[in-house]
Amino acid sequence: MRRIIVTFAAAMVLFSSCIKRSCVQQNMVSHDIKVAEQQVGYQLQVVEKSGKILFPRTVFDNEIQYAPIDDWTSGFFPGALWYMYELTGNKKWENAAEKFTLRLDSVKYITWHHDVGFIIHSSYGIGYDITKNPAYKAVIIQAAKSLATRFRPVPGVIQSWDENRGWQAKRGWMCPVIIDNMMNLELLFQASDLSGDSTYRKMAISHANVTMANHFRKDFSCYHVVDYDKIKGGVRSKGTAQGFSDESSWARGQAWALYGFTICYRETKDPKYLDLVDKIYHFIFTNKTMPADLVPYWDFNAPNIPNEPRDASSAAIMASALYELVALGRPQYKETADKIMQSLSGPAYLAIVGTNGNFLLMHSVGSIPHDSEVDVPLIYADYYFLEALARKIELEKSEKK
Repeated sequence: MRRIIVTFAAAMVLFSSCIKRSCVQQNMVSHDIKVAEQQVGYQLQVVEKSGKILFPRTVFDNEIQYAPIDDWTSGFFPGALWYMYELTGNKKWENAAEKFTLRLDSVKYITWHHDVGFIIHSSYGIGYDITKNPAYKAVIIQAAKSLATRFRPVPGVIQSWDENRGWQAKRGWMCPVIIDNMMNLELLFQASDLSGDSTYRKMAISHANVTMANHFRKDFSCYHVVDYDKIKGGVRSKGTAQGFSDESSWARGQAWALYGFTICYRETKDPKYLDLVDKIYHFIFTNKTMPADLVPYWDFNAPNIPNEPRDASSAAIMASALYELVALGRPQYKETADKIMQSLSGPAYLAIVGTNGNFLLMHSVGSIPHDSEVDVPLIYADYYFLEALARKIELEKSEKK
């Protein structure tokens, strides 16, 4: 009888603990949404007061910096507005999101860089997913056509940067492909679904397969840049542009890999992508330099850890990818995602309302090798944080059904 009583008591303690954790998570989500309504609202007011349609990117010398429409980050503010609409149901966010999204219409014709995928998917693509506005279809499909012009059939990849433009021209590359490019595949998958043209889907799968074969080391960390020979095929070199060294593991690169191959699994259900994602997860979250709060240093091999900048943007990307993985059949990853979000929602990373240039998250890193955007707010950190919140809420709703 005593054993039964003890067992029952232990069960009640466990149940009470679970209820407590659930309440903490619910309170966290409610708090985050309230903070976001104020911060993003203030950001929107500042832009509207200017009389222009501007795209916040970061803060430099206490001044908000805005991105031109052809910058890879320009779609994230409209995307953040779309997620505010999804999180609150308030039509004012939908109206604002549409206004800023439509300003990016001409981006659909860009062919000189791969970031058309980032820009259009985070604005028009997310807008279509949330509203099913048929007017967005043509923009998504045209953007995919533009991105498809960068597909190099011999190596079977989408070229990231033109080898003769800007600082990239100094590196001696022929066909550089960065791990970030995995994020552009979502636009191609979506365009195939909307158009019925499987060409984009086939390009996305080819790019993913070649990346899987060449970008990863034995421990399933990934290189940032792999340069291909677009005439003969094959790999010319492997290295980095934004990490600590060619053989180091740049944190946001690992996050792009986790997220990008999660999307590939969602769109194809090919188990090899899920297997790779599991291995990427293991590298990231068993890494000896991953801090206890699961917000990584900017590079897992940075030389002065623990005295190196953290990167909240990487953590937000990882959390969003992990919630998607849970929805795709990996429930064991929810605890990790929740822990990341709890960290990002705490005072160490979530800004006090009215500070931080009206961005949500503090302490992100753009590119330390370029001495650019170090320990600052970044719009894409906010975007993926809001996306993770939306995915968490949707996931927990479905669990209650």
